[in-house]
Amino acid sequence: MTQKQHWTTEQIPDLTDRVFVVTGANSGLGLATTRALARRGGHVVLAVRDEEKGRRAAAGIIAQQPGAHCEVRRLDLADLDSVRAFARGIRAGHPRVDVLVNNAGVMAPPRTLSAQGHELQFAANHLGHFALTGLLLDLLAAGHDPRVVTVSSVNHRKGRLRFDDLAGERGYSPMAFYDQSKLANAVFGRELHRRLSESGSRVRSVLAHPGYTATNLQTSAPVGMVKLLFGRILTPLAQRPARGALPQLYAATAPEARGGDFIGPDGMAELRGGPTRVELSADAASAETGRRLWEVSERLTDVRYVFERADAPTARHD
Repeated sequence: MTQKQHWTTEQIPDLTDRVFVVTGANSGLGLATTRALARRGGHVVLAVRDEEKGRRAAAGIIAQQPGAHCEVRRLDLADLDSVRAFARGIRAGHPRVDVLVNNAGVMAPPRTLSAQGHELQFAANHLGHFALTGLLLDLLAAGHDPRVVTVSSVNHRKGRLRFDDLAGERGYSPMAFYDQSKLANAVFGRELHRRLSESGSRVRSVLAHPGYTATNLQTSAPVGMVKLLFGRILTPLAQRPARGALPQLYAATAPEARGGDFIGPDGMAELRGGPTRVELSADAASAETGRRLWEVSERLTDVRYVFERADAPTARHD
């Protein structure tokens, strides 16, 4: 029996002169993604909440890969003012963005509200990325083989969108609201694909998930049993970040990755393995759920996507 051949970073094409924005790029999956993109010649903007950590990460990449093109910019996805400031900086420094990797996230903290009063996980994992994508979409439309890669989770299949209580005012469970945010990522990525396709845009919206990967996501925010379970007990079963990043790297760079694809590991229960196309949950693929979440997200972020004509989508923010 021949062994299955998995896609690897060696198959990433030459990325010279291409511009990538990776959120949460200073550690875990984001750092592994940034390292792989920079190794193949990409100019990578490390979008990070802590600029000092971002500079250390970039310095480490450049030390390993002299000549790597890394740029550090501050972005707090939980603060929509920070998202707008980051987008303005990108617009001032780059005439185009080729790929946006919506990777950053927070997992299972105690109930916390964002600067604008939204539940932290919904704000950072979904609303910030929704706003950022809209504010950069015209730069992406000008890019070479442009893509938006939104990172979800196998947990999206357990999630439920609480449209009547998105902030958890009437009841909050750290993991249930994490699952909700990951479902929101999946719904957004599919609905973005639907709208881009209808407009005739060249931009591809591709979804990915890393399976079960050991990162500081499981230890930086969770408390109690969630932190013990994911941060210690189950850690020996987890993939390393370089392996877990393969689905999003495939989504970002593989010529055969299609708009609307969901890329995840091909192993048992999609927890580990090489990248392959996997299925979204019925809720994530629902056009009605997509429309409803889109309308709510526009209202909560004041970012309204306008697809004026094919290949020229823009975003308006009030």
